[in-house]
Amino acid sequence: MEFQLTPEEKQILLRTAREAIGAHLEKRKPCYPEPTELLKKKCGAFVTLHKQGKLRGCIGYLVASKALIETVAEAAQSSAFNDPRFPALSTRELKSVDIEISVLSPLRRIESVEEIRVGVHGIMLKSGFRSGLLLPQVASEYGWDRDTFLTHTCYKAGLSGDCWHSADTEIEVFSAVVFGEEPS
Repeated sequence: MEFQLTPEEKQILLRTAREAIGAHLEKRKPCYPEPTELLKKKCGAFVTLHKQGKLRGCIGYLVASKALIETVAEAAQSSAFNDPRFPALSTRELKSVDIEISVLSPLRRIESVEEIRVGVHGIMLKSGFRSGLLLPQVASEYGWDRDTFLTHTCYKAGLSGDCWHSADTEIEVFSAVVFGEEPS
C-alpha cells in the first residue's frame, strides 16, 4: 500500500516528529497535532535526522504494527536518542537538525535484481541470520547504480559485498513517500 499524503498530512507528521524529540528533551508529555484518518492507519516508516546535511540518526520500522502517526513519533525519538552510531541528541542541537520522513509500502520479494528500480525501491536483503536495509533515497543521494546499491546493502547486513549473487540471499523491495523539512 503506497500512501498519497496531502501537504497538510506531511506537516502533521513532521510536527509530530519534532514534538516527540522536543518533549523527550524537555522531559514533558508531548502535545501532538490531531491526526487525519489516514495517519491512524498502520504503516511502516523511518525518520532520518540530518545536521548540516550529514546523517545524525535514522531509525524506523518496516512492519506496520502501529498507526503511522505513532510510528513516526516513536521512530523520531529512537533516531534522536537510540541510534547506536551517534550520541543522544542534545537540546542545543535540536534547532540545527532537519527531519526527513519515509513512509513505506509493504515489502515485496523479487525473483530477479532486474526488478529493482534505483531511486524508486529500497532494499531489504536477508542471508542466514543477517539482514540489511537501505532506503530508496540512499542510492540517489550517492549516485549509485543497481549493483552498487545491492553491494552496499550487503555491507549493511555485515556480509560480503557480493552476497546478493547467492541463491541463499533473499531480496525484497519497497517504495517510500519521502518528505522533510527545509534544511536549516
